[in-house]
Amino acid sequence: MNKNYPSINIKAQANHHAMFIILTGFTLLITTIIFSSFFWQQFRLILIFFLLLSLIVIITGLCKKLEPNFSFKLTPDNIQYYHRYGSWFIKWDQIVFINSVKETHGLTTEQLPYIGIKFKNLDDIAEQISPRLANRLIHEQRPLLVFAVLHQLLSLEESQLNFSSFKLKSGKIIKGPLAAFLHHSQSLFKGFGYHLFIPNASMDRGNGEFCQLLLQCKKASKHYPNNL
Repeated sequence: MNKNYPSINIKAQANHHAMFIILTGFTLLITTIIFSSFFWQQFRLILIFFLLLSLIVIITGLCKKLEPNFSFKLTPDNIQYYHRYGSWFIKWDQIVFINSVKETHGLTTEQLPYIGIKFKNLDDIAEQISPRLANRLIHEQRPLLVFAVLHQLLSLEESQLNFSSFKLKSGKIIKGPLAAFLHHSQSLFKGFGYHLFIPNASMDRGNGEFCQLLLQCKKASKHYPNNL
């Protein structure tokens, strides 16, 4: 890709303040240890609680720190997603539709914490997602399948993990975690109308604003030459 073309790097809100959280945890840990040396007998249970709490805070901060620097890179050619378990990328011209994931029950519309992406062809994601991330997303997106079953968008059988091989339209046979992810995406498409789901936690702004940003990038991509 020509380096002169602009790109937008997105840092997830969930990854902000990692160092602050780590320092807070260590401060709480040190303070608790100091108090323990004087008041262990009198306040043992309370001090144990604060010791455990400080460790949880530190671990939470470290987990945030281990996340990639950016969750998304938006270029005129494609959208790239980064996760500590891997990445995926999709060219804008492979995308049919982008929208917030919503479900209507009678007169009530419930917005789910995701943005959905519909592809021209499910094969598009098969070559553009790391197997490790594909396997991880199956588990992270399990709440979507539960929601679909509870609201009768999918049957219980359709929501089950499917580890059988997956045949792409090109004729290629996919096996393993990637095949399970493709079956998973196929089920979610039947339930919600989208193949891929972006969680709110990976965004740097509200769901609606981020959705508009993606739509603007997709529209703008048409004004760039195809040989980026």
